Amino acid sequence: MKIKKAVFPVAGLGTRFLPATKAMAKEMLPVVDKPIIQYAVEEAFAAGIEQIIFVTGRGKKALEDHFDRSFELEMTLKNKHKDETLGQIKKLVPPTGTIVYTRQHEPRGLGHAIWCARDIVGDEPFAVLLADDLIKSKVSVLSQMINRFDRLRATIAAVMEVPKEQTNRYGILDAQEIEDNVVRVRGMIEKPDPEDAPSNLAIVGRYILTPKIFDYLGEKELGAGGEIQLTDAMEKLLSDQPVFGYKFEGERFDCGDKAGFQMANLAFAMERPDIRGKLSHFIRNMDYDLSPGNKDTY
Repeated sequence: MKIKKAVFPVAGLGTRFLPATKAMAKEMLPVVDKPIIQYAVEEAFAAGIEQIIFVTGRGKKALEDHFDRSFELEMTLKNKHKDETLGQIKKLVPPTGTIVYTRQHEPRGLGHAIWCARDIVGDEPFAVLLADDLIKSKVSVLSQMINRFDRLRATIAAVMEVPKEQTNRYGILDAQEIEDNVVRVRGMIEKPDPEDAPSNLAIVGRYILTPKIFDYLGEKELGAGGEIQLTDAMEKLLSDQPVFGYKFEGERFDCGDKAGFQMANLAFAMERPDIRGKLSHFIRNMDYDLSPGNKDTY
């Protein structure tokens, strides 16, 4: 059973990045010179995904246009003989039918957004990628997970250890390690307080799910934050099927957080030969006081 489809929940309002996201989809915020969503889509295609399913909301037209043809721009680049840039622009547009859009008409949580894609996904396992989680790795995280799925044939979530005091930001696992980088999940809880967390092993934004998950998401039970949580549905799935966590290889940046977004820009920029030199010089000559307890850091 090849993983051919990937769901991208992109209906969020991006309130943590206001006012920048007042009239701009948060997924279009650039890391260096590519929007966050493009990194995630490229990861999916690199893993062999054949169809991208965007679950969108209002105000996402720029995202849709980004993966479509722009004849005026292409002609301008062609006339100016900017062939390399023209080639990059054309590569953004996959073959017709590769990208499908559906709407989440009201913000009811991640679980509800995935449920909105049920008729397009159909009765087959599928991937879910959260673009806010940008992961720098030699082999794409989704490729790593698909390799594990080929053997485990069950739901898999990407996981990482987080500081104990941050468990209230994530879905947290109660799990037992069964082999290198793989744990079998015994239970999970969405955003527990540190004193209630069963571990510090957190789910991050990459999943491979079996279609059985739609049965539980369809119950539309409200969880943390008054929303339909994917974590709650996955915990119910444990009564029917095994669920695994995969400790991926790579460095994850939380681009839904302002500091994490800036760190991602810095990390990815430093890998670019065309700007690394200028950036390194700037960093070495910055006059920041990073001493502990100093609130005025410039």
